[in-house]
Amino acid sequence: MSRKIPKESKKVNISSSLESEDISLETTIHTDDVSSSEEREGKIKITRQLIERKEILHNIQLLKIELSQKNMMIDNLKMDYLTKIEELEEKLNDALHQKQLLTLRLDNQLTIQQKDAKKYQELMKQEMDTILLRQKQLEETNQQLRDKAGDVRRNLRDLELTEEQYVKLKSFSEEQLSIPEYVS
Repeated sequence: MSRKIPKESKKVNISSSLESEDISLETTIHTDDVSSSEEREGKIKITRQLIERKEILHNIQLLKIELSQKNMMIDNLKMDYLTKIEELEEKLNDALHQKQLLTLRLDNQLTIQQKDAKKYQELMKQEMDTILLRQKQLEETNQQLRDKAGDVRRNLRDLELTEEQYVKLKSFSEEQLSIPEYVS
């Protein structure tokens, strides 16, 4: 009967062998108690474990490469987005500056237009006041002329001259005579 080797002694320290590439650490087992068939089984297990370990290391390496590639892609995307953000912020700042300039220009134009409108309104008011004053003067003159015309009509209706007044008026020139005197 062969002695059974406790499982503890057959175990290989995989975690330490994963970290190191040294194969000699993986194959260290107690050979004193192992028979040749058990030795072959142990070597097969060790070889199988070694293959599995190498596959795992290879897969880890592939995953590291893939992770590195994805990190690079993420970094590239970040850079692209940061560049786009900077461009958009620059465009936004330009647009805001342009808006401020246009707002100032609009405010200035509105102020100028308001001043011009106020001047025009004052000028129109002055002209209107002048027109109204002239109209009032003309109405007063018209009334005075109507009154005079009425007086002249009454005087012409009531005109009775004596012979003496007639001779006296006849001696004056036409320019010196008033209308009632001229008519009589």
